[in-house]
Amino acid sequence: MTSVDPYDPADIRPLDPRHYDTAELPATPQRDRTIAAASWRQAPAPLRALGDDIGRPVVAYKRRIGDWLLWRAGPPAHGDARYMAVASTDASITYTFRLWPDGRGEGAGPDGLTHTRFRAWKEALRDAPAP
Repeated sequence: MTSVDPYDPADIRPLDPRHYDTAELPATPQRDRTIAAASWRQAPAPLRALGDDIGRPVVAYKRRIGDWLLWRAGPPAHGDARYMAVASTDASITYTFRLWPDGRGEGAGPDGLTHTRFRAWKEALRDAPAP
């Protein structure tokens, strides 16, 4: 794999050619590569298709938040993107957060609430253990 500046934007980091099982997904963000959902052996079909309707077919692994695996289709922070949290204990349990280009966002969390702020959605993940 080629060397990448850790300050390069996430969307230009090279795709990692390896395949991963759940236990092998790192806890923290990767600064030198992108792990695609297609490389995760246990990836559920909804995750693999997360960005299809927004023209973002590459779904990238971001990090663990407690018992949840966080993935993103689309650009970071601003823009047309969708996030999915997948329970590390059962890949059929997922929550999504939609971020629109105008900055609005919305997603149901494991706390049973609908969040309009991405940070609040992530905090709900942090505070709720996966079943």
